[in-house]
Amino acid sequence: MTLERLIIYTDGASSGNPGPAAIGAVIKDGQGRVVSRISRAIGRATSNQAEYRAIIAALEEAARLGAGAVDIKSDSELVVKQLNGRYRVKKATLRPLYQKVVQLVGSLEAFTITHIPRTQNREADRLAGKALG
Repeated sequence: MTLERLIIYTDGASSGNPGPAAIGAVIKDGQGRVVSRISRAIGRATSNQAEYRAIIAALEEAARLGAGAVDIKSDSELVVKQLNGRYRVKKATLRPLYQKVVQLVGSLEAFTITHIPRTQNREADRLAGKALG
């Protein structure tokens, strides 16, 4: 299956920060049809690490689906601003995750990441919460 442009909603969750963590993502095609969902526990992580790991998992799935362009929607203002170059990545624990996202994005023809309110990210939030237990 090859899809030109995907719209992806991602969310990470952590109980304890750091603590048990999980990720969720909803991947849609250009017509808004769901083509894939991600919901899984990732072990111990901070909420920001979980947010990055959700984006990484979604980008890997987008690559598997053959996407040339990806539009990510996330309710993590910090991660969105870091990936858009507005904030520096200061925490050493986030740098390798940031670099992995940059590497994955490098294989795409087009990429955007946009901050959205949590109320617009309910399905990804639900998937992360479900995996968190």
